[in-house]
Amino acid sequence: MQRDTSTTAPLTTSGRIRHRKRSNEVIPEVSKANGTQLLVNDKSKYKSMLIRAYSSVWMIGGFVLIIYMGHLYITAMVVVIQIFMAKELFNLLRRAHEDRQLPGFRLLNWHFFFTSMLFVYGRILSQRLVNTVTSDMVLYRLVSSLIKYHMVICYALYIAGFMWFILTLKKKMYKYQFGQYAWTHMILIVVFGQSSFTVASIFEGIFWFLLPASLIVINDIAAYIFGFFFGKTPLIKLSPKKTWEGFIGASVTTIISAFMLADIMGHSQWLTCPRKDLSTGWLHCDPGPMFKPESYSLPGWIPHWFPWKEVSILPVQWHALCLGLFASIIAPFGGFFASGFKRAFKIKDFGDSIPGHGGITDRMDCQMVMAVFAYIYHQSFVVQQSLSVEMILDQILINLSFNELEALYWRLGEILQRGIPRKS
Repeated sequence: MQRDTSTTAPLTTSGRIRHRKRSNEVIPEVSKANGTQLLVNDKSKYKSMLIRAYSSVWMIGGFVLIIYMGHLYITAMVVVIQIFMAKELFNLLRRAHEDRQLPGFRLLNWHFFFTSMLFVYGRILSQRLVNTVTSDMVLYRLVSSLIKYHMVICYALYIAGFMWFILTLKKKMYKYQFGQYAWTHMILIVVFGQSSFTVASIFEGIFWFLLPASLIVINDIAAYIFGFFFGKTPLIKLSPKKTWEGFIGASVTTIISAFMLADIMGHSQWLTCPRKDLSTGWLHCDPGPMFKPESYSLPGWIPHWFPWKEVSILPVQWHALCLGLFASIIAPFGGFFASGFKRAFKIKDFGDSIPGHGGITDRMDCQMVMAVFAYIYHQSFVVQQSLSVEMILDQILINLSFNELEALYWRLGEILQRGIPRKS
């Protein structure tokens, strides 16, 4: 008989077949490395696109409704997003076996999370909370006291968590526990260090939150569509399905959209007026020079049959171009960072809460990068840095007690009665 030359598993001395242990390491596919698994070549792309489109419609519809409801509801939405992001990231390094031996250890993570939330939002919303309760003297005094000792309260809560962690250390579990402690603090930096800028932008005017967030959504959708139909050239190895065609098409679309959306949003007082308190009523304000149109005459080389001889442009539209440029070129690197992070942990998505999109963190990677830039740009190039009556009053109300405010009132009255020299 002819000898069988096929490969067989080696035999042990007892005659049993010994199977070689498989490696847990995920071997990257050659097709993904060389970019052949692009959306244009994906056979199941239409089914994936329908699922993704269906989820996107629901998300955009809910987002529009929350924008209509106002600043406080948008802030609540950001808080919910932060909680889901923290949950997904906490679970990333969670080990069930070790957690069973450490009862209450997960609760400690959430203790640090909500302590950080109290610190961050207390710093951002304190003055607006004071403005909300000014008419009620009892609430005003209570809130003023809480704000005065806000940092002490937050520090005490953090130290309590720190002591809790030290007292729960177990032998042979030190490495896991300290790894989780460091991981928790990194999550707090990522979630609160960046998304706190989002909340700050919301109360400067919904415009400064909505426009950057919309540009990221537009860039993401445009990159997917252009890559879906025209993508041929791989962009970066970290994201094999990203293509140069999608990147360039999305960049052009985003910059044009930024200029047009700024004009549409800039005419709405609901979007442009800053919110000075935590109420939900309608807003009326002077929009300021940024949102007042300026006329520009068209150059002479424009044909005579062209119907317009001049155009009106809001000054904020020029700033929107900078936001659009950042959203299309720099912000996508937040997505690339997330892709590399997921590859390091050998996972496809951070979660599965959004069909076709993955988890909440998968949708927020670029948004967080954009939120930081939008706030810094607004404070650096849009907001006037000179002192105003409102800024001085805000500092007086937040730092002085009721008796000190009363003394200041009488003192100012005396100064005004005597007369003060006018500032030249």
